[in-house]
Amino acid sequence: MDVWQLVLVGLVMLLGLLGVLVPGVPGQAIVWAAVLWWALSDTSGTAWVVLMVATAVLLVSQVLRPLLPSRRTRRTGAPRRTLALGGVFAIVGFFVLPLVGGYVGFVGGVYGAERHRLGSHRDGWASTRTLMRGAGTPLLVELYACLFAVAAWITALAWK
Repeated sequence: MDVWQLVLVGLVMLLGLLGVLVPGVPGQAIVWAAVLWWALSDTSGTAWVVLMVATAVLLVSQVLRPLLPSRRTRRTGAPRRTLALGGVFAIVGFFVLPLVGGYVGFVGGVYGAERHRLGSHRDGWASTRTLMRGAGTPLLVELYACLFAVAAWITALAWK
């Protein structure tokens, strides 16, 4: 696979990661399609293993979805951009500090947005806890599944 094709696959994966943050956009399907595109073009054993791992992780996330609370933010009173900002910080945090950084980035981004919106630490932290119980946890599970698929792809590229 040429370098420009790898860049395109990476951009599609980034689009899928950002799509997880936008309601109605099938972010997981976009990430999976990008991994499939890469595996069909690469045809190495490693590519097929990454495809199987990504498929398994994304399917587990889909199975867990009904068990988690709804992603509706209206009940929490927080704007959607709060979750979007938390998601962007989670994506950055996941790659800066692998695994733990995604959670820290998400909660930190949501807290920062809520503290700025509400004006105090106490109100910001209370809103962050409410948001995490309601809409944040399902979003974070879905985002982490996609991040693991992307991380498996990056690891396979680095392995070569």
